[in-house]
Formats: sequence, C-alpha cells, structure tokens
Amino acid sequence: MKSQPRLRTKYREEIVPALTKQFGYKSVMQVPKLSKIAINQGIGAALTDKKLIDVGIAEMSSITGQKAVPTVSKRDVSNFKLRKGNQIGVRVTLRGVNMYEFLDRLVSVALPRVRDFRGINDKGFDGRGNYTFGVTEQLIFPEIEIDKVTQINGMDITIVTTAKTDQEAFALLKEFGLPFKNQKK
Repeated sequence: MKSQPRLRTKYREEIVPALTKQFGYKSVMQVPKLSKIAINQGIGAALTDKKLIDVGIAEMSSITGQKAVPTVSKRDVSNFKLRKGNQIGVRVTLRGVNMYEFLDRLVSVALPRVRDFRGINDKGFDGRGNYTFGVTEQLIFPEIEIDKVTQINGMDITIVTTAKTDQEAFALLKEFGLPFKNQKK
C-alpha cells in the first residue's frame, strides 16, 4: 500500500476534529476540504521569444511534479501586439496526492525561502472559500536550479476549497499551516 501524504493524514486526524469543534459541524462531511490547487504563470516576454514557454513548462512541471500546459490568448490586443491563439503563459491544476505534496512543500520549504517574509496576505479570499496569492519569483522552490534560470517569473497560486465562507476557508488553510500575516479573522 502506498503511503499517504503527510498533510492528508494531518487533515483526517487533526484538522477535521478541530474545525468540527470550532464551527459546530454535525457531520464530518460538512467540514471543508481542499478540492484543487491551480497554478498560473504569465510569461509576457513569450510573444517575442517562443522558447520561454518551453522553459516555463519545464520549470512548472519540475515544481509541481505534474506536466504543465501552455495557456493561449483568447482575443487580439493590438496595444500589446497580441494575436488570438498566441501562447502567453503556463498553467497546471493539481488534485489528490500531487496537491497535498505541493502544498506541503510550499508551506514547509518554499515560503520560508522568500526574502523578508512576514507571512502571506489574508486579503486573497474571494467570498466563496477560495484563496489566491502571488509568488514573485520561482527561485523559492528548491526544484529550480538557479544557474539555469534565464528569466525570473512570478506565479499565481489559487487554492480551491469546499468551504462556504471565507472564515471557514481561512480556518482550514491556517490549520494546514499557511503563514498568514494577520492571524485574526
């Protein structure tokens, strides 16, 4: 039998009882859980240099452990010299084991490597229990070899939960160990 990811075990054994007590759920099925993590990286310079998309796919795939796909523009924007169908970024959606493994590495390894890190902003909730935050450079992930990096790209990370409110999602993510700046909500 395969071993379970550390955070999935923590969810079952510690987080579910804590949230049940905090919010007074009647059933464990009411407790919010993670459904997916979507990671998006916009590469604006890819309009002039097509190789940057391949580099972005390779970096994102090594960070997440899952093959990334290019994103294409949906419409023409003449001010940016953008044509419909041009590749302008890279994205990947993680579920299941890969999602828990990525979140574990993000919280315990990558975020502490950010320079002058004081926590992530707690204003990234959308009102429906999902949370989005940005990372300014891909170098915080240990999978990236600094010598091979040609361009520093940031990325947006969206954590989608089944929580109905921002308070429930905040409590869930705080239990998973996300280091928020303001610890109250």
